[in-house]
Amino acid sequence: MSVANILYPNRFIKLDLHGFDRETARVAIIDFIEDAKKMKEEYIVIIHGTGSGIIKRTTNEVLKKHNDVLEYGLDYYNQGQTIVKLKQERS
Repeated sequence: MSVANILYPNRFIKLDLHGFDRETARVAIIDFIEDAKKMKEEYIVIIHGTGSGIIKRTTNEVLKKHNDVLEYGLDYYNQGQTIVKLKQERS
């Protein structure tokens, strides 16, 4: 399933970055992805808000470079959050 087809992202675990600065957000996103991988989550949601766009850009930069991210995109119904699909370990 593509992140563009997800209608109900509320069922996924979330990271809310409101009030974070750029560097703290970067570290929090990386830690959140690592924790989600340990919990075997396939999809996660990162809430960055729509304000000035600094945290949204930081989120995109981290996701673009992270090896465990397969796909990501803005939630169609809420442009203040990004839905992320993670690589899953094969057993």
